[in-house]
Amino acid sequence: MLDQNQKHYDVVVIGAGWAGASAALSAAKAGSKVLLLERTDLILGIGLVGGIFRNNGRFSAAEEGLAMGGGNILFKVMDGCCRHANIEFPGHKHASLYDVTRIEGDVRRILGEYGVDLKTETRVTKVESNGDRLTAVVDANGEAYHADAFVDTTGTFGPMGNCSKYGNGCAMCIMRCHSYGPRVSVSAQSGAREFVGESTPGKFGAMGGACKILLDSLDDSVRVPLERDGVLVIELSPEMINSTKLMIKACQQYALKEFAENIVLLDTGHAKLMSPYFPLEKMREIPGFERARFFDPLAGGKANSMRFFAVAPRDDTLKVDGVANLFVGGEKCGLYIGHTEAIATGALAGHNAALKAQGKDSITLPVESAIGDFIHYGGEVIRTPGGTAQRFTFSGAAYFQRMKERGTYSTDVEAIHGKMKKLGVAGILN
Repeated sequence: MLDQNQKHYDVVVIGAGWAGASAALSAAKAGSKVLLLERTDLILGIGLVGGIFRNNGRFSAAEEGLAMGGGNILFKVMDGCCRHANIEFPGHKHASLYDVTRIEGDVRRILGEYGVDLKTETRVTKVESNGDRLTAVVDANGEAYHADAFVDTTGTFGPMGNCSKYGNGCAMCIMRCHSYGPRVSVSAQSGAREFVGESTPGKFGAMGGACKILLDSLDDSVRVPLERDGVLVIELSPEMINSTKLMIKACQQYALKEFAENIVLLDTGHAKLMSPYFPLEKMREIPGFERARFFDPLAGGKANSMRFFAVAPRDDTLKVDGVANLFVGGEKCGLYIGHTEAIATGALAGHNAALKAQGKDSITLPVESAIGDFIHYGGEVIRTPGGTAQRFTFSGAAYFQRMKERGTYSTDVEAIHGKMKKLGVAGILN
C-alpha cells in the first residue's frame, strides 16, 4: 500500500465498528475511493462481543437493508457466520446468533473485496477544515488524511473517566481505551454541539447490556445444552435477584423481569450473559458455574462499559449540523442500540458521503420504511424535552411497539422486498 499521505480519498470513515464498516462498503459500492480508520487493532468494536440479530423488528430492518443494498450486505455476512437461527428467548422471537470469534475476519475480507483501504491502530485526534467543510482528519502521530467527505462512526463509549464517574469503574472491555487511547469525536472536533444521553433523567450515560463468559469455563451440564439449543434460561434463587440492574442498561429491550429473575445465556461463541454485570462469587454458587470466568468485560462481576456520551446533531440524510461534508452513523447519529441499527444507519451515511464527494445531492429514506422512520423519529425525539433519556432499537421496547403500530414489522421476506420496490428504494444504495 502506498503511504497514506500520498493519497487523496473520496471518503474517509473514522471508526470501524459495524456502522463504519457498513459506511465504508456503501461508499465503495457508490464508486468512491474509501479509507477506513480504526483506533484499535481489530474492527467491529462491540460487534466483537455482540452477536444478536434478526430478533423481533431487526428481522424486518435487515431485509429492508438487503433490499436497498450498499453496506447492508453485511447482513449476509452475519447470516454466513450464524451459529443458531430462529431461536427464542424472553421477549424475543426468530433471533439469529452469529459467531463472535469468526465474524471479524469475514468482514475484513469483504472490505478488501470491495477495495476499501483499512488502516488500524490509527487514532484520529483532530480535524482540519476550511469554512464549514472538513478537509482532513489527523491522527495522534500527526498524519493527515484528506478527503472530499467524511463519516464519523467513532461511537459514544467511554473514555475511562466516564466509566468511572457514571458507572462502576473501568470494566476493561473490548474498547481497550487504556491500550489504544480514548475515543475522540470527529463531530465535536468539527464544532458540533453533541447530545449526551441519559439512563434516567439527570443521570448521564447508560451501561452496556451483557457480559461474556468463557464457554469452556462452564460445566458440561450448562455448556452442552447451551451449544445445542443456542439459549439457556436458569432460574435464580430469590436472594440473587437484583432488579435494579435492569434500568441502568443501555439495552432496554432486555429490561424485562425475566432477565433479573433468571440467568439468560445465549451461545455466540462465548456464553453471552444477558446482564450488565453479575458478581462472580455469587455466580459461582450456581450449579454448573463453579469455574465460570468472564471474557468481556474482564470486570464483568462489577461493571460494564458506559455509552451515549457523544451523539451528534444531524438531519435525516445523517449529515452533521453545520458541517457540509461530515456524516454520522451508528450511535453517533442517535440513541440507537444494536448491530442492525448500526449497519442500517452506516449504510445511508456512507452512501450520502459518496454522493457529497461526487457533487450530488444526498438522499433520505422514506418514513414508510422501518429504517427511514427509525432515522427520522430518533433524530426528532432526541431534540425534545426528555428525549435524551430515550433509546431506540428495532428489537424491543418503545420503538418495536411503534413498528407494530405503523405496520413496518414483518417476517414476510417477499412482502418486505416488494414494499421497498414500491417505495422506489430497492437497490438505491448500490
